[in-house]
Amino acid sequence: MNLDSIIGTFIAESQELLLQMEDALLQVEHSPDDPELINAIFRAAHTIKGSAGLFGFDGIVAFTHVAESVLDRVRGGELRLDADLIALMLNAGDHLAGLIRHLADGGDLAELPDSVNANGQELITALSRYLQDQSASTATTPSASATQEHRAAGGSQHWYLSLRFGPDTLRNGMDPLAFIRYLSTLGQVLHIETVLDHLPTLDELDAETCYLGLELSFASDAEASAIEGAFDFVREEGSIRLLPPGASLDDFQALLQERASEGSAQLERLARCSGLSIEALSATDSLQASVDTPSIQAESATPAPSPEARSGKEAARGSNDANLIRVDASKLDQLINLVGELIIAGANTRMLAQRSGLTDMSESAETLSRLVEEVRDSALTLRMVQIGATFNRFQRVVRDVSKELGKDIVLQISGGDTELDKTVVEKIGDPLTHLVRNAMDHGIEAADARRASGKSVQGVVRLNAYHEAGGIVIEVSDDGGGLNPQKILAKATQRGLVSEGQPLSDKEILNLIFEPGFSTAEQISNLSGRGVGMDVVKRNITALRGTVELDSKLGQGTCVRIRLPLTLAIIDGFLIGVGQASYVVPLDMVEECIELPSEQIAGQQHLDLRGDVLPFIRLRQMFDDQSQPPRRENVVVVSYAGVRAGLVVDQLLGEFQTVIKPLGKVFCQVPALSGFTILGSGAVALILDIPGLLTQVTQNANARVASPAQQLRSTVQ
Repeated sequence: MNLDSIIGTFIAESQELLLQMEDALLQVEHSPDDPELINAIFRAAHTIKGSAGLFGFDGIVAFTHVAESVLDRVRGGELRLDADLIALMLNAGDHLAGLIRHLADGGDLAELPDSVNANGQELITALSRYLQDQSASTATTPSASATQEHRAAGGSQHWYLSLRFGPDTLRNGMDPLAFIRYLSTLGQVLHIETVLDHLPTLDELDAETCYLGLELSFASDAEASAIEGAFDFVREEGSIRLLPPGASLDDFQALLQERASEGSAQLERLARCSGLSIEALSATDSLQASVDTPSIQAESATPAPSPEARSGKEAARGSNDANLIRVDASKLDQLINLVGELIIAGANTRMLAQRSGLTDMSESAETLSRLVEEVRDSALTLRMVQIGATFNRFQRVVRDVSKELGKDIVLQISGGDTELDKTVVEKIGDPLTHLVRNAMDHGIEAADARRASGKSVQGVVRLNAYHEAGGIVIEVSDDGGGLNPQKILAKATQRGLVSEGQPLSDKEILNLIFEPGFSTAEQISNLSGRGVGMDVVKRNITALRGTVELDSKLGQGTCVRIRLPLTLAIIDGFLIGVGQASYVVPLDMVEECIELPSEQIAGQQHLDLRGDVLPFIRLRQMFDDQSQPPRRENVVVVSYAGVRAGLVVDQLLGEFQTVIKPLGKVFCQVPALSGFTILGSGAVALILDIPGLLTQVTQNANARVASPAQQLRSTVQ
């Protein structure tokens, strides 16, 4: 492990802590006296400060120290987290997030833009106002009587730290002096003794190995957890012993017994740092009595538990830690790519085994195919994350935007435990932000209008997610005024998006808001009105092989429904053939396969499927295939979002594990295609865009579907 990887871990953990801090701040606004939420906010700030101090990120330490001091007063009941202080803490969290992002981008905190430094100074000034009335008498220094009592007992009124760093401390990117610098932010280092007893001869010296130890006396008003937390990164491989103020003489003698291999030199160091006499420390009776007394460890300032209890606690902690590991997302991406290549190679092996006619080889290939499928499912599961974390981000968006608009709006979340691919989650954030902000600006009415229509003054925006047909559905809805189809149609006609008198259904009219430059806002604001947003939403969702649809009832509200695939990498497909070409249909969209009736009238675009009218598309015509059709054709019945249609094909080639690869720039705009895959034979098969095909069926139920090949030729020309 090198320094870069450790700093990367610090950045990732700090970003997670800031999200937790923001979430707790938003919750505490409704429960201002909840001690668990207040402690969670304090712990997040404290942990970030401690970790930043270890790496010498003094800018983060200095800023977080002020915020932490304010939060400490909140914890102590001296301050109350009102709306103003919560808003200030949220802004402080945003500033910290900016500093962390600067580090993540490889920047230096000493070279921050002037605007960032100015913003940080303004926040420090605002936070410091909450500390101005803090009296020195509130400091938690030991009283004079307590100090005299400690001295009478032979103890010390200061912390005593005995540090032996592990041999790999330097290799892991840790600097022993960084711990001294960080402790200086918590109090005053009174005395330091270096321990060089373990230093080898020059011939045996390894420049990357740490041989250093430290004995020091430390005065601080900080809590024990703050001082102990400073050594989280080196506790496991080193020997870290902390004695709190007031530790007894027996505690010091137990420590001396543990360091017995260092001889009289350690006795003298301990005496110089602690202020205790050598005679008291080396008293035979006390020293002998302390042999069975374990020294106080960094985990606790209370008397240490028995060895059995301690080992059981450590085993439980180790078991919990083993359940979770942090993995770089790029490594997961590499694994998915390798699994994709394995699937292609496995398909080739299976095809060769079938051609050979050897039963044993075919059975072995089938076993290999099954195992590859299990590996694929397990690998994809690794990248599946709950969408709830993305949803929770919008609590802050709703809070800030509602205040900006002067509206009382609350966000309701459901289905947060629904899982989908991490890649999809990362790319869906911006479209959802557009939709949530539009719902608040356009959808939710002003308080007077809601009151006049008999609604609650508080508007509601809802985020919901659920699985459907092998994909995920995300709904963004509101209880606002809804969309007026006539107003949308008039605006579209005015802009020339539709012809005067052109017949359109209500659904088609509502979908006009996804056209570029379309807006019904009467006034331009910071949030909307410039006609930028909804077309971007549709374009981004389409790029994820998803679809977006709109439902709205005038006076009742609007719901935007997004359908996305669970993963962008690998799917189960159904392989079909038309002429010499092969195509793949996502298996979860296939309902059934039937034979095209021989009495089907030429040119007819629908058939009778057990009493229901089923429109269909002839892929031969659609892709301008000039080969002669077979005497017997088949129909693959597909469905998506409640719409069904048939695909007329030549051959049904069965199920096929599909590794999705993106189309190039020349072909990415071709309708009806969403990607391609490589078959076991090395041939290329195109993946059909079923949602796009069904949209064409809906719009052209009685007309021939335009040929993508012709559209491509016209585009090139």
